[in-house]
Amino acid sequence: MPEHQTIEWKESWHDVYLEWICGYANAYGGILYIGKNDDGEVVGIANSKKLLEAIPNKITDTMGIVVDVNLLYEGELEYIEIIVDKYPSLISYHGKYFYRSGSTMRTITGKELDKAILKSQGRTWDGVPIPKLAVQDLKSEAIQIFKDKAVKRGRLTEEEVHVSESILMDNLHLIDEDGYLIRAAMLAFYNDPEKWVTGAYIKIGYFGKSDSDLQYQDEVHGSLIEQVDTTIDLVYTKYLKH
Repeated sequence: MPEHQTIEWKESWHDVYLEWICGYANAYGGILYIGKNDDGEVVGIANSKKLLEAIPNKITDTMGIVVDVNLLYEGELEYIEIIVDKYPSLISYHGKYFYRSGSTMRTITGKELDKAILKSQGRTWDGVPIPKLAVQDLKSEAIQIFKDKAVKRGRLTEEEVHVSESILMDNLHLIDEDGYLIRAAMLAFYNDPEKWVTGAYIKIGYFGKSDSDLQYQDEVHGSLIEQVDTTIDLVYTKYLKH
């Protein structure tokens, strides 16, 4: 498979390639191979385990997107495949917007940047679409908790919640005009929102006589719908008792 607009080979990983990933996300998507030379021959990498953890974290922390990072083999040699989807919203890396055009990576500036920003205007932070997330990836138990609470509090009727999960997400305006689930749906109903948003969990601490006297603490992970109930239970059953 030769290099072209959506395929790139690199012998080793350098953080500058985060710009290439940003450019793929803003263009047509693409695949970056780490551990191949300029002729496409596998030369291998020595630190695959470290890279498999570091690369996804760096991408999520700097750009807020998720890519597929796969470890591949050719004989005894290991190399890494990074698959980047095209994103419908403009993605930035350290405040700059990159775009893959032909065989080059360039920065979007001037009128072109203004046009791209105008296209994505009107989106709030939680309204950004997530291409790699589907309704079937959401946690059914979290959706059921929402349904029960919505009916109990009179926000929705029994008839309104007895629909498919796809229709419910659409009715709640959690699917954008292009058919993508938005970030709010992921935060509320996905089992591991930290995959997309670092720090999307609740931390509770019990302090003694000073702010530095932390006696014990708990972390609550999972969908935000479930985090809320778990946190309230912890506060009442553990923290307020003390």
